[in-house]
Amino acid sequence: MKPQRQWLIAGATVAILALTPGSAFAWGTPGGSNGEKTVTGGGQQGTSIVSKVSYTGSTRGNTRGTKQVQPVGDWTPPACWYEPRRADDFAKYVEDMYTETVNTPGQHSYAKASVGMFRDEYKDGTYKNYNLDQKDKGNWWVSVRDEDRWMEPEAQLCDKQPFWVENGASPQVPNAVTPQVLAELAYNRIQLPTTKVTLAPAGTTKVNLPTWAWLDKARFKEVSVTASLAVPGLNIQATTTAKPVSLKLEPGTPDAETYPGSGECTINADGSIGAPYAVGKSDQTPPCGLKYLRSSGGGTFKLQATVTWQISWTGSGGTGGALPDGTFGNDQAVTVQEIQAVNR
Repeated sequence: MKPQRQWLIAGATVAILALTPGSAFAWGTPGGSNGEKTVTGGGQQGTSIVSKVSYTGSTRGNTRGTKQVQPVGDWTPPACWYEPRRADDFAKYVEDMYTETVNTPGQHSYAKASVGMFRDEYKDGTYKNYNLDQKDKGNWWVSVRDEDRWMEPEAQLCDKQPFWVENGASPQVPNAVTPQVLAELAYNRIQLPTTKVTLAPAGTTKVNLPTWAWLDKARFKEVSVTASLAVPGLNIQATTTAKPVSLKLEPGTPDAETYPGSGECTINADGSIGAPYAVGKSDQTPPCGLKYLRSSGGGTFKLQATVTWQISWTGSGGTGGALPDGTFGNDQAVTVQEIQAVNR
């Protein structure tokens, strides 16, 4: 059984938040990537409220394990962030969570006590009745984790208990949703085309014979994902765009040469990479390609073709900028044979 995500409640209660399934403090993530049904507009399903961030464009969908763009360097998109919740949504979540926990047969007393203390804090403690009398004046802000990364240390950093922010004020915490945070979340959702280069000769090449490689300009073009969040007092969005800029060829063996020597083929003015082979070019050096210096024997060499994408974003209020470049690639098998000579 897969462990559930949990709210990170600061202080002494952290140690007792490992509740039984169905009673964990769990806020959902974009798209319901944990297999939950996506609730349009950020509704409630059981005791889990899904993220209100929505995505459009060339998104990679909700399938776990889908390959995605890999940032160059140490930077990664946020593994957790803070989002606003209407007071009535927040109140319903807490009340449902409390009712479910105390009514679950066999539930541990410390779990009931923990949920009870949490409920009291917002119902009859520091806050009164979940601030329902101020529901048009502000929102509760809660932490949300990326479902695919919830075990990473970075996903544990959003550990502030739900807090109230009036409309027009900025939450004073890192990773509170802003246009740039939305742009970074969209970065993690970009679906890029499969990087399978066209080779000539195709499939099987010969030792010491230049192999031409290219990518079709119609397939490798800019792709974008827009992330949006609309709640009372807050309506923001950001569009993250990936533009292909180069192709890196790694032959899969040290006994090979690349064209150019660096193996880095830059993009052409028309958006293509490399150039197709044509009759009459056999004695020319390909602008993008490789040459194997020995055969692959009875097997194949694993050619790695990786495209580098330049990432930028624009957002609400005239915001925008650059994000770290990303890479995306695939392996493809290449058979290399010896050239057979006939002696007479």
